[in-house]
Amino acid sequence: MEWREFHVGWGNLDSNGHMRNTAYLDLAVDARMMFFRDHGFPSSEFSRLQFGPVVKKDEIEFFHELRLLDRVRVSFELAGMNEEGSRFRLRNRFMNDADQVCAQVTTTGGWLDLTVRKLKPPPEGLLAAMQLVPRTADFEDIVSKRG
Repeated sequence: MEWREFHVGWGNLDSNGHMRNTAYLDLAVDARMMFFRDHGFPSSEFSRLQFGPVVKKDEIEFFHELRLLDRVRVSFELAGMNEEGSRFRLRNRFMNDADQVCAQVTTTGGWLDLTVRKLKPPPEGLLAAMQLVPRTADFEDIVSKRG
C-alpha cells in the first residue's frame, strides 16, 4: 500500500490543540490527488476536461489524537466502485509514528461532468488510475442507481 507523509501544522489544529476534523478531510483529498497526479492524471487534466470528483458523504472515525508537528502517514484505498467507475467509495487511513491508526475517512461520491452536471464514467486515463488504487479488504461493487 502507498502512504503519503504529512506533518500536522498550526492551521490543522482545533481549540483543544489536536488535529481538527476538517484537516483530516483536507489531507485525505491531498493524498488522493497526489495519487492521481503520480498515475498520469494531474489536476490540470481535471480542469481541461471539466470533470472532477463530487462527494456525497464523508465519514470520519477517530481513534488517537494527532498534535502539532506530529508526522502522519495517509493511505489511499478503493473501498467500492460501480462497474463503469462513475460511483466510488474511497478510504484514507491516518497512521502515526507508533504505527497506530489515528483516524479513518470513508468518502462516497462519483465523477461529475461539469459541463452537463451529471455523474459520468471517468475518462480512460482516470479509469486506468482508479484500477491501480489498492482495494480494501471490504471492497464492494456498488450498484448504479438511475435518477
